[in-house]
Amino acid sequence: MSTARHIWQPLWRLPSRADLIFSFAKRELLGRYKGSALGIAWAVLTPVVMIAIFTFIFAGIFGARFGANDSHWDYALYLFCGLLPWSMFQESVQQSANTILANSNLVKRVVFPLEALPAAQVFAALGSQLFATVALLIATIIIRQRLELTSLFLPVLLIPQLLFALGAAWLIASLGVFLRDITQGIMLLLMAWMYLTPIIYPEAIVPERFRTFINLNPFTSLIRSYRHIFLDGTTPDWRGLAYFTTFALILFLFGYWWFARTRKSFADVV
Repeated sequence: MSTARHIWQPLWRLPSRADLIFSFAKRELLGRYKGSALGIAWAVLTPVVMIAIFTFIFAGIFGARFGANDSHWDYALYLFCGLLPWSMFQESVQQSANTILANSNLVKRVVFPLEALPAAQVFAALGSQLFATVALLIATIIIRQRLELTSLFLPVLLIPQLLFALGAAWLIASLGVFLRDITQGIMLLLMAWMYLTPIIYPEAIVPERFRTFINLNPFTSLIRSYRHIFLDGTTPDWRGLAYFTTFALILFLFGYWWFARTRKSFADVV
């Protein structure tokens, strides 16, 4: 029992370390754009450029469409909605892979809460997402001349999304200490995962024989709910969100447990 308490105790203390986490997250977020001419505007410009490229290729060349509207602008909005949670998750995982090694000076400090480092990466990615969300809302007003009231459901989606990202960040941060080439592996995995998720294409075009596989992907239901609340004016896909939340809780607990069990070996490796 004492060992179990020792493992889980830092997790219960994590909310009391919110100031530390947000301080690291702010430093991380601002540090990425320090010295650049556009500064934090890159947090909005980067997804906008990605959306323009994907829209040109898939809507312009291949004729992909979301919903009943055939306009390229409508495709861009649905694509933007899909990229919001995905980009946040991708950024969290990629940045967490090397966060322990990058802060090796803190590893041997017994009193420093190392679990705060991956958490800071997640909240920095969340900051980028919130900037991009503002851009999405502005684009929706310009293109559709309205905002859906159901957009207020966003916090309901962010809670399980944060749990999912935190669990993955802790797991990958720990593995990154022992497997130095994990960054390359994660990039390949995330690229494959993205194309197996209905982000750049609608679920409706997925052949029936692959539909079950696509629906087992936890990100499918999350992205579906994002599109529901921001663009369709409907409530989240509650059944799909329950599935995603269950998956997120499992990953959150396992990711933290793995991180806590392996952290005692970090000092011997870094």
